[in-house]
Amino acid sequence: MYSITSGKGGVGKTAVVSNLAYALAHQGKRVLILDADLGLANIDVVFGLTPSYNLNHFFSGEIELHDILIEGPLGIKILPAGSGIQNYTRLERQQKIRLLDGLDSMNNHFDYVLIDTEAGISENVTYFNTAAQEILIVTTPEPTAITDAYALMKLLSVQYHEKKFNLLVNQIRTEDDALDVYKKLTMVSNRYLDISIDYLGSIPEDRQMVDSIRKQKVISELLPSSKISQAFNQLASRICAEPPQVSPKGNIQFFWNKLLNIGSRG
Repeated sequence: MYSITSGKGGVGKTAVVSNLAYALAHQGKRVLILDADLGLANIDVVFGLTPSYNLNHFFSGEIELHDILIEGPLGIKILPAGSGIQNYTRLERQQKIRLLDGLDSMNNHFDYVLIDTEAGISENVTYFNTAAQEILIVTTPEPTAITDAYALMKLLSVQYHEKKFNLLVNQIRTEDDALDVYKKLTMVSNRYLDISIDYLGSIPEDRQMVDSIRKQKVISELLPSSKISQAFNQLASRICAEPPQVSPKGNIQFFWNKLLNIGSRG
């Protein structure tokens, strides 16, 4: 289970989630996307889907989690969130536990669960990041994006004791730009934080990404031979090659959250 997150908006996080899901599915993996941007959801829009139900219906008790699943390309399953509704932008403890229970019950049906968090450092963002087995930070070479990525890692490290992060640098012009971002974040984190950052690679800047969004198809499907699609395939391969997470996160963490009554830390 990967939470895919960013310190600020505009770094292309949702595009990363959708294209990574497509690349993983293309490699034969069973993928579930949880749209955890509960106020400004758009994963369904990216895939050109129109769900009948979303997480708002689940949290209100109208429907079970598995009943809101919709299917995207290559069999990708999506748990869509509602948009323009503030009711669930700050989940209550019981809502969090109910969601974790639902995810836990369907966990064995998927090889990878990708959580598309909202941008920033809200309580929901920290919650979904701490619930996931792996945290993938998406940033760009822009100075403000780098600063906000560090701020998010600092918060998760200092207040929530997260020690391991994965980094993806999006919208780069050259690979040196991406490596420079990684070096900067590693240098400052080594000085001030007790964390490790694994560099998972980069995604090139491509104007055709905007065109794919307009056509409501992921660029990996629209232009499978493009450099950007190849970059997502490489990212998927790196993730598939990662050894299984053995630290007490994922299912075990769900159990301890419920047992120790720490489902919400706010």
